[in-house]
Parts: sequence; structure tokens; C-alpha cells
Amino acid sequence: MTKQTEHTLSSKHLFIQKIIQKKCMRIFCMHVFSMSCLAILLFAATSHNALATTDPPRENLVPGGIAVVPISKVHTILTPHVTYNNRRVMVLDGKFIWYAVVGISLAAKPGQHELRIDRADGKIKIKTFTVKPKKYEAQHITLKDKRKVNPYKKDLTRIKKEKKLISSAFQSWRNDVPSETLFTLPVEGRLSSPFGLRRFFNKQARKPHSGIDIAAPKGAPIKAPAGGEILRTGNYFFNGNSVFIDHGQGLVTMYCHMDKIDVKVGQQVKQGEAIGKVGMTGRVTGPHVHWSVSINDTRVDPNLFFPETIETALAKKAKLN
Repeated sequence: MTKQTEHTLSSKHLFIQKIIQKKCMRIFCMHVFSMSCLAILLFAATSHNALATTDPPRENLVPGGIAVVPISKVHTILTPHVTYNNRRVMVLDGKFIWYAVVGISLAAKPGQHELRIDRADGKIKIKTFTVKPKKYEAQHITLKDKRKVNPYKKDLTRIKKEKKLISSAFQSWRNDVPSETLFTLPVEGRLSSPFGLRRFFNKQARKPHSGIDIAAPKGAPIKAPAGGEILRTGNYFFNGNSVFIDHGQGLVTMYCHMDKIDVKVGQQVKQGEAIGKVGMTGRVTGPHVHWSVSINDTRVDPNLFFPETIETALAKKAKLN
């Protein structure tokens, strides 16, 4: 083999080595880039979980209750869009899974109910839950002010306007995740009327009790059970002086019959912050606060936002005092 031939072969070997080195480097860089992207995605997902996780309220699959429905087997970065009876539903981040928190109407029929899940990939998924029957007790109330049972014609005009305002408040939706779904008591006192009672005023049937009543002395402070934004305030024919708080994702709470309102629309309030004072405005028989909790424009039992019953929580507060 001549020196020229050896030189030619050596040059070819070097050329091939350089090509191989370039390919290896390219493969190595692509691998490092892929691993970096994966690490970023994992960090984003875990950070999102750590910051956004909110425990759902207690489940009770009855009319006036709440369904807590797992809606994905794996966690996605984008929050799923869920509807029930064409109404947007609260979705909470459970770290490794998404949960839909669904308010069940007091008028809901027992049986299977459907949730619609619109996924990010454009596909539609249906999840179901089963509602069990429940019969609530009856409550008979006698009012001296008969006008609050059978309003005058001019009152009906006012009531119709107010009903639209109240409905609009309960239909409010903000994408903000509620800061708390474990509530504190809005007022210290005695549970005078539980949720769901079939009501009769002066022997005349009316709509079921869509909240709870806590009897307390006139002037006692009413506090926000969770953080949120003051959505609406006003004086209403039946509800008297009232405040609505928007806690995010369709969770709205209402406080009625107040003596004084101490907050303004748009104001941010924290859990435990005073919003007004107990009174006896509107349709009442004595000083108390009527408290309603609504999700997906459906009034539900406030008890489900406590680890135990509200009556137990009130009793514990009374012992401490």
C-alpha cells in the first residue's frame, strides 16, 4: 500500500469519525432538550397542584345535596369544562385528579343524572351519578303581617324586579377557584330552621326553605364564612337587607334580614371578616340571619361545607363562650 493510498484512507476515516461525532452530539442535544422539557412540564404540573388544590365539600346524593364526581383518571394542566343541566359546574383540583362539585336541586328527581365534560381535545365525555330520594320535614309559620304572605299588587311588581336581581346574583360565574370550601360559621347563635323544610305560612304552602336560619341577638356580627368578593347588596321585600358574596366558580352565598350592611359591592372579604349585623328586616318573626349557599345556581345544604353539622359547630361555640 502506497503512502498516498494510506493518506487517502486516513482522511476518509477522519471524515467518517467527524460525521459520527456530529450525529452523536445532535442525538445527545435532542435527548437533553427533551428531558429538560419534560422536567419543566412536571415542575409546572406539581407547582400547579401545590398551589391550586382545594378540598371539595362533603357529598350527599339527595335533592338539596352535592355530588362530588371524579371526572378524569389522570391530571391535566388545563381545567376541564363541565356542565350539568346546561349550567357550568365547579371543578376542583384534587392533585392527581379533577373533581366536579355539583349542586343538586331540591326539585331533583331520584335516579341517574348526567354531567357533560368538554375535553381540551374536542371530545365530549359523559359521567353519571345517582340521586337518592329524601323527604324533608314540614314547618308551619304564623305571621301577623299578612302582607308578607299575600303581597299587594304593587308589592308583586317590586318582588318580580327583585327576583331577577337575586337570580342574576346566583348565576354569577368567576373562574377564580374558591379560597375555602371548608366554611366557618357566619354568626353565633341557635339553629332555628334547618335546610329543606317544606314551608307553610299561615297554612299556605310556599317554596321549600333553601337555606338555614340562625337565631341571634339583634346587632350580633355576621361574618364571611369564606373569602370572596361582595357581589350585591340591597333591601328586598321578603329578604330584607341582604348581602351576596361571590366565592368563585359559581359558589355564591346570601345573608338576609340584616339590621345593617357593612360592606360595598366589589369589596374583597376574607374568611371571618364582618359583613354586617343581625336584624329582623323583611319577612321574619324575630332577629336571625337566613343563610343560603348556592353552586351552579342551585341552593344546597350549607351543612355540607362543614366537617360536622352546623348545629354541632354552634353548640361547640356556645360552650366556649
